[in-house]
Amino acid sequence: MVKAAISRGTTPGTPDRVRVLVVGGGYVGMYTALRLQQKLKAELKRGEAEIVVITPDPYMTYQPFLPEAAAGSISPRHVVVPLRRVLDKCRVVIGEVVSVNHAKRTATFSTLATEEEGAGPVDIAYDELVMAPGSIARTLPIPGLADHAIGFKTVEEAIGLRNHVIEQMDIASSTRDPALRDAALTFVFVGGGYAGVEALAELEDMARYASRYYHNIKPHDMKWILVEAMGRILPEVGAQMGKYTVGELRRRNIDVRLETRLESCEDRVAVLSDGSRFPTRTVVWTAGVKPHPVLAASDLPLNERGRLKCTPELTVEGTTHAWGAGDAAAVPDVTAEEAGKECAPNAQHAVRQARVLGDNIVASLHERPLKRYTHAYVGSVASLGLHKGVAHVYGRKLKGYPAWFMHRVYHLSRVPTFNRKSRVLAEWTLSGLFKREIVSLGSLEHPRAEFELAAGHKPPKESS
Repeated sequence: MVKAAISRGTTPGTPDRVRVLVVGGGYVGMYTALRLQQKLKAELKRGEAEIVVITPDPYMTYQPFLPEAAAGSISPRHVVVPLRRVLDKCRVVIGEVVSVNHAKRTATFSTLATEEEGAGPVDIAYDELVMAPGSIARTLPIPGLADHAIGFKTVEEAIGLRNHVIEQMDIASSTRDPALRDAALTFVFVGGGYAGVEALAELEDMARYASRYYHNIKPHDMKWILVEAMGRILPEVGAQMGKYTVGELRRRNIDVRLETRLESCEDRVAVLSDGSRFPTRTVVWTAGVKPHPVLAASDLPLNERGRLKCTPELTVEGTTHAWGAGDAAAVPDVTAEEAGKECAPNAQHAVRQARVLGDNIVASLHERPLKRYTHAYVGSVASLGLHKGVAHVYGRKLKGYPAWFMHRVYHLSRVPTFNRKSRVLAEWTLSGLFKREIVSLGSLEHPRAEFELAAGHKPPKESS
């Protein structure tokens, strides 16, 4: 029997059942729920515990594979993990938590059904709360950014960007307007972290390969520009490897602009802080993330950056029965030499924290001592396109093919489920034997357009 250190009865109609509510189905949400269903197997079977996961999407996205999905090296469906299959002992609800009242131990959420019915959000009671909503893109009030830019956090954005790049090559190949051609072949990426560098490098590699099938586009016709406000890129792999990456990108004719900011992209013209102006139809924004807005709509304590104040045991500071980890949580780094340092909001920490978090929730329910989250730094790896990469692993610095190979080995070992590992490995093997796919399927984003045209209704034209 579960011995919860809480009073029963918060779950309506089930006074003898402990309900654990997991907000979010990303790294922390999925891995915590998976750990809980493994550890509470007997309690779940007897109906003494219930795990509810509320998430906007029915899948978890393995974000380190988004650049390869954008480049066509991996199928989009293999970048995501279906939650209902993996969390078969949990109740998965596709919806959006809009607020949390932990004092009453209730969360308010909406679903597609409530929206269709015109009903308002509904409440759900819980005994234990896991806040794992993740993060969203951190944007700035830059003129034109909301109208013309695209992010790079979801599989939809990654595939949309791939389709867009190939579409721009099609436009450039068929137009007689030199200004339109120049704008179509200019690609501006803002942000020199993992997402920006890997996305640019993989897509540039893909576009350079694709250009051989265009009779009037050569690799040197395309302009690829990386804009970074700091003085270096990829700080995670160290200063030396970051400097090497800048040199490697520039050798590929990629324009890397350090200590430079995007000031405007109105009228499809990227204006930089150094005075440069680039007519472009592609602006990719990867300049950081911020905590999910649901945190501000809760009564849980937040730090100055809007993240949950957490303890090394991954409990929310100053509260009971509330837990946090991942991008949404400010978790103290107990292994750091300097006091007050927090764990970086990355996938490496999220996966490890989720394991400790699941164990600690079970320990709390059984009134056992909690463990502190500690970690040993493994290192960082980044892909710069096919057979190119940088890595700083266990103190060793790698570059070129060895780093690229290490990148694939590391992420293959980390992607969830044997099913996904096998499919990704099979795709990598086949891509090494056959040519790249360079087709654009942008029409998938508007599946009714052809039928509406046939039915006599001309659909509104989307701006590319």
